[in-house]
Amino acid sequence: MTSLVGTILAHASTDGQDRLTAADEPLAGLQTACGGELPGAIAIPELRDLVRAVRQSGLALTKAVNAQDGADAVVAWMNVEPGAPDGGCTIRVRSWQTSPVLADDSSAAARRRVIDRGMAELQAYLDGGQRVLAAITDSTELANLCAAMNAGAGTLWTDFLPPENVHHHQPLHWRLLDDTRVSVPGSARSWRVALLPQMQPGHDASGFELLLLSDDPPQLFSQAAPPNPLPPRANLIGGDLAPVLRQPIARIVANAETIRTRLAGPLPDAYADYAGEIASAGKLLLDLLEDMSDLEVVEAEGFTTHPDSIDLAEVAQQAAGILGVRAREKAIAIDLDMPEHPVLARAEFRRVLQILLNLIGNAIRYAPASSRIGITLRSSGDRVGVVVSDQGPGLSADDQHRIFEKFERLGRSGDGGSGLGLYISRRLAEAMGGALTVESAPGEGAAFLLALPPDTDA
Repeated sequence: MTSLVGTILAHASTDGQDRLTAADEPLAGLQTACGGELPGAIAIPELRDLVRAVRQSGLALTKAVNAQDGADAVVAWMNVEPGAPDGGCTIRVRSWQTSPVLADDSSAAARRRVIDRGMAELQAYLDGGQRVLAAITDSTELANLCAAMNAGAGTLWTDFLPPENVHHHQPLHWRLLDDTRVSVPGSARSWRVALLPQMQPGHDASGFELLLLSDDPPQLFSQAAPPNPLPPRANLIGGDLAPVLRQPIARIVANAETIRTRLAGPLPDAYADYAGEIASAGKLLLDLLEDMSDLEVVEAEGFTTHPDSIDLAEVAQQAAGILGVRAREKAIAIDLDMPEHPVLARAEFRRVLQILLNLIGNAIRYAPASSRIGITLRSSGDRVGVVVSDQGPGLSADDQHRIFEKFERLGRSGDGGSGLGLYISRRLAEAMGGALTVESAPGEGAAFLLALPPDTDA
């Protein structure tokens, strides 16, 4: 650990819009490390909140500000006083401590991801430039927003969800937009977004997962009917039960994770293990809710997809990027064999992405550590397709038929799966005029082929 202590280590100033107008080192370096500029909007979240509180209250405050500078955790005591000539504040840094981030520190971030994913009412995938790739929601209130985001793929997400009290040119660095309040057209509820980057150490984010969350219960507000609504009783889980159950289950998981990781204080190992089992059961319930919602949709009478011209190579690359972190946790390499030219299919982007996420996720779950997953594209005759292959235990001829059945888990237990993913994926593939099949043999891994109609109009 390194520590700097003194009367005043650094000075800084802000303006009336909470922009950092000047700063000495090491505060200037931390502003840059957190994705900000100098001068520019304050990029250190806790400092931004402290400055805003001082400016609005007119009272001086001194507080420890926590931040992360690369691989180091920073704790700095900062004195913030109002009354700067331009309506801002003056900042005095009185201590500065840095220490390496321990592996266990990631538990807080992981816990936040668990509760945010569980409470999110809309999920979107973004590219590295924060442009929308696809959006998914079970909420009837957000159905029109979701449809607009999918129709406007390639557009900055801030065009659909304008950040409140942010007037800078978009896109800002993602750290400045994470956990910011946004406006949702047609909704009276208070909303915020969480941005989860997909990145490797030393590299910029290759993409993002955007989660739209509200602290206001959805059942207290009227909900507009979605485009092409399902029959009333065909939307019981996704439309009625899932939004109500998601938040309390996610909070149970978050609290259990807090206990398991001992963030709330010392705890005997046995009780930490019990908390881990509670968290695992809660995560299983959240996954089951999502699967049951999807099952309800694909089995509804009149269910259809919305095909368009899509590049399978682009969808495959996005799916691999989204699950890249999970694969690296098991030391599994994902090999992408992509052609130089586009492989165009007539299908719905977000449904194809959903299928590939399921196939790659299964491969990561069941393949051995330090193995490889292959993703290749095929084009033959009246079909184009994506093959996801793994080096797992493989499947017998009988199991290859059973694995696509509803709730079929082939005798597995304790792995968190619901046995619905492949059934739903096959139904989605068939709804798009395609097919989902598997080729395998015991001890030789498995190769799943998603075949789709080619885009003949391209």
